[in-house]
Amino acid sequence: MAAWDLSVTVEDLGPDAPPVTISVTSDLHIGGVILKIVEQIQVKRDWSDYAMWWEQKQRWLLRTGWTLDKCGVQADAKLIFSAQHKPVLLGLPNGVTLRMRASFSAPVFRTVMEIGKVLNFRHPEELSLLRPVEEKKKKKDKKSEEEIYDITDIPLTSASVQCLYNGMPAHFADSPKTEAVYKMLSVSQPSPAPETLAKLYRPASIVDKTHIHTRWLDSSRSLKHQGIQENDKLWLRFKYFSLYDLDPRYDVVRLIQLYEQARWAILLEDIDCTEEEMMLFGALQYHIGKESQSDVQALTSGLEDLDSALQCLEVKMGGESSATEMLENMAAPELNEYLKILRPRRLTLKGYKQYWCSFKDTSISYFKSQEESLGEPIQQLNIKGSEVAPDINVAGQKFCIKLLVPAPEGMNEVYLRCENEKQYAHWMAACKLASKGLTMADSSFDNEVQSIQTFLSMQRTNPGAQMTQSDDNINTLSLVSPRYHKKFKAKQVTPRILEAYQNVAQLPLMTAILRFLQIWQGLPDFGISYFMVRFKGSRKDEVIGVANNRLIRVDLGVGDAVKTWRYNTMRQWNVNWDIRQVAIEFDGHINIAFSCVDADCKIVHEYIGGYIFMSTRGRDQSDTLNVELFHKLTGGHEAL
Repeated sequence: MAAWDLSVTVEDLGPDAPPVTISVTSDLHIGGVILKIVEQIQVKRDWSDYAMWWEQKQRWLLRTGWTLDKCGVQADAKLIFSAQHKPVLLGLPNGVTLRMRASFSAPVFRTVMEIGKVLNFRHPEELSLLRPVEEKKKKKDKKSEEEIYDITDIPLTSASVQCLYNGMPAHFADSPKTEAVYKMLSVSQPSPAPETLAKLYRPASIVDKTHIHTRWLDSSRSLKHQGIQENDKLWLRFKYFSLYDLDPRYDVVRLIQLYEQARWAILLEDIDCTEEEMMLFGALQYHIGKESQSDVQALTSGLEDLDSALQCLEVKMGGESSATEMLENMAAPELNEYLKILRPRRLTLKGYKQYWCSFKDTSISYFKSQEESLGEPIQQLNIKGSEVAPDINVAGQKFCIKLLVPAPEGMNEVYLRCENEKQYAHWMAACKLASKGLTMADSSFDNEVQSIQTFLSMQRTNPGAQMTQSDDNINTLSLVSPRYHKKFKAKQVTPRILEAYQNVAQLPLMTAILRFLQIWQGLPDFGISYFMVRFKGSRKDEVIGVANNRLIRVDLGVGDAVKTWRYNTMRQWNVNWDIRQVAIEFDGHINIAFSCVDADCKIVHEYIGGYIFMSTRGRDQSDTLNVELFHKLTGGHEAL
């Protein structure tokens, strides 16, 4: 077979070095090409991490047994001999930047798994990488060069189970420098100064919130394939909010980073919360900051209080049928009480009216009075697939539940007003479960009631408790979002945060973090990623929200959810890759199709597939992830 010349650029020889030319035949395999290159450059070192990158085709030639002919490589191919692992700057949720080695040749999903093993994240499949938001560079800000912690010398571990030494992975225990880095990963960072907070980017509208999600990297392609260069900055963030198997004994880093991501989402107004909730979040941040400084070992103390908090915290996709099937033959509990109901009508100001309400299975029926409850109801509301949001003010004794109930023409708005905390906790828990298609017979009902009552008790003022002396070092404006800086002065916020602090001051550190996450998880907008889309047949841009168990259609004119579709009613979804359109079919012959305006439709497709993949994880399965299934559900036509 005729020999021909192949020129290869060797990255390590420097940018100005001429390419290395070797004589090859078409039946020479890639491993043989690499061997010839190494022999010719005569540099003695370990070349095992190096591979060939084909510039024109934008792909790695990783199958060393394939011949040049099989790969399609000819004399005009521009090949680069490059290291597969290179340093990147990794921005963590708590604001710390690490310089560490990452794979540029593996799909991003596997790269994140490797990073997760090094940093001691269990279940790193919930994380992913995204391109950071560009910050405007100001000439005055030369001093604010961020500190970068270099851990490139830590080897990428292949072991699935970490060896722990003094409570940290063995590879961090090698030197005081790496120990200090691990401490930063596993301890909450101090609250930011209000000035710092004011400078950071905050989404002003739901449209702004769509921009951040356009930046996620494609999980099925490599970093190199997506134009990421050595030492580029990337953000590591929780992407899928299906929190699974949380255990404070093993998940210190995971819980701290999740808390930090939640805290920044609240401080930067990425997720909306009420004034009372903000003061409670501020009190919990103050308490967590105090506890973190006082005792790092306290992380694992107080485990006995955690069981209930953990049970409330795990987010599962609604509508698993196993528990429902077991309980089908049992009579599901019911709620029968007088409640006040308000159905807002356009152009009318009607107040709340009292009705006799009956909550059975996943439906609420209401009647004029208890005596008429044997007849036909005035109306029956099926809560399955509804949006449920709290509307409460504990100090003002206002306990309302806002329901957006699916209807053929969109979503109907209904408010339920409860008399007291106990009634609210039961009805709110029932509504939350019913929205997922579960009844009050489900085992999680009691836990849900308890967690709502705990949350209410935290917001209650505690007149019996002694007010802590106003701490001089408490800067309350760094504990609340900038909107409240404008609304209140520091001296108005401080007493309110210290008042809320009375209710959480006794909590151990980890329980306080779990409580914070639990309240964050209870916010109406929790875990929703927004994308600007255009529905088939529509001429205007709309927003679609992707959550862990549903899709939400948001009308930009109104700013409210107008339609919700649950994943457990989804029959199939696919993407027309030629016109970049996502099409989904639900039960009841409901079909929707949309194209994405500013994100690649692959990102939305990956979100939906990723959440469905997360719901397949089960405690009875081993710890090994079905990576092939993830790529089948998220990868699109390339994965097949």
